[in-house]
Amino acid sequence: QVQLVESGGGLVQAGGSLRLSCAASGRTFSPYTMGWFRRVPGKEREFVAAITWSSGTTFYADSVKGRFYISRDSAKNTVFLQMNSLKPEDTAVYYCAAKQISTAVSRSGNYPYWGQGTQVTVSS
Repeated sequence: QVQLVESGGGLVQAGGSLRLSCAASGRTFSPYTMGWFRRVPGKEREFVAAITWSSGTTFYADSVKGRFYISRDSAKNTVFLQMNSLKPEDTAVYYCAAKQISTAVSRSGNYPYWGQGTQVTVSS
């Protein structure tokens, strides 16, 4: 059983920063990729960023490129999302996700493991 637990969400003013963390646990957990997605009520879940666990290769949605940065601590099975220059349109519930095979990183359906989500609210 794989568990993903996010933390670090909250309320921040536009232009500010937040850092999300996602700790993974499970006896046989060996991710190929971990990613972050977000969802706004009434919209589909949207890809934000992903990182390949072994090489550290990163992927970003165009909407966050240059503002958000994904990283990992392999020893602690933890992935981070540093969010800078936040905008009101970044307001969403952010989800951590993990998969163990090489499939498209931006497709949410390719991730079998999900966290419970953490709310990020950016005020204008």
